[in-house]
Amino acid sequence: MTLEYFLTSMIVILLPGTGVLYTLAFGLGRGWRASAVAAFGCTLGILPHIAASIAGLAALLHTSALAFQTVKYLGVAYLLYMAWSVLREGGALQVSEERTPISATKIVVNGFLLNILNPKLSLFFLAFLPQFVPAAAPNATMQMLGLAAIFMALTFIVFTGYGAFAAAARRYVISRPGVMRWLGRGFAGAFGLLGLRLALAER
Repeated sequence: MTLEYFLTSMIVILLPGTGVLYTLAFGLGRGWRASAVAAFGCTLGILPHIAASIAGLAALLHTSALAFQTVKYLGVAYLLYMAWSVLREGGALQVSEERTPISATKIVVNGFLLNILNPKLSLFFLAFLPQFVPAAAPNATMQMLGLAAIFMALTFIVFTGYGAFAAAARRYVISRPGVMRWLGRGFAGAFGLLGLRLALAER
């Protein structure tokens, strides 16, 4: 791994997106352990995009308007569902002291789906990873897998850090109902805006 790859990966990972919002919501609503599980689910959601890039399926997504639009609007629908989940009382992303139980499996699956339904992630790996693998490399696929594994590890570490920060602020937040209400609306609005941005995105 080169320093350039590390810095580029960190810049991409640190930029707030759906995975960060998802992890923060669980950190604030349910504590550090739940946020770590959410970060794990979001990290697992990178795997299909890596597989698609290596298998060449990301290129199909890039060239086929129908494939791109299908995945895009599935992603939009899921982001809007997440926004609704934040707003509805007792939802999985409820930011409050009184919260309904939710299994670790469901947290992981939702985080996984958030990333797997993001067509931009496949296109990112299609354009990003090959730049750091020499064209004449004898084991190009293994090198891409190694770089992808580093990207996933960095993603999990950064997202877990975001979640830990949110969990540390949880006591302050849950003691102020007004802050909780506005946070819930803020998360819902952010998911909705990300869905709108994805809906308007071009290949």
